[in-house]
Amino acid sequence: MTATASEAGAIRIVARDEVPANRRRGGDIRTVLSPATTGATSGFFGTLTLAPGEVVTEHWHPYSEEFLFCVRGTITVRLDGEPRTMHADEGVLIPIGVRHRLMNEGGETAFLVFTLSPLAPRPNLGHVDTEPQPGEVTR
Repeated sequence: MTATASEAGAIRIVARDEVPANRRRGGDIRTVLSPATTGATSGFFGTLTLAPGEVVTEHWHPYSEEFLFCVRGTITVRLDGEPRTMHADEGVLIPIGVRHRLMNEGGETAFLVFTLSPLAPRPNLGHVDTEPQPGEVTR
């Protein structure tokens, strides 16, 4: 289906800097295109900046596949406990249910883009954390 001129005029362009950084799981995660920013219904798209030594704590997605593409730098992505190195210009598909943790063990800031689809039925069902988040106190 093709958008009409009036529908096309309502399509929003979102700048990365318009979206606040989410640092809850580590790194600088910005969900640029999402239900909240654009009314998306099938998934969302964002960026991740990982400075040297930063991690995104391990988690998994019960409803969504994650497509992750490294634009700049090198990271280690741990998939169900198995470490794999990702360099610039490489991507990986993380299937539904696969635990993953991202680590920048190098000396250069890494920049990645990601998309998840389909959406979880509710935002609070989108991630399952499997390790404490940075700064979280464990007992």
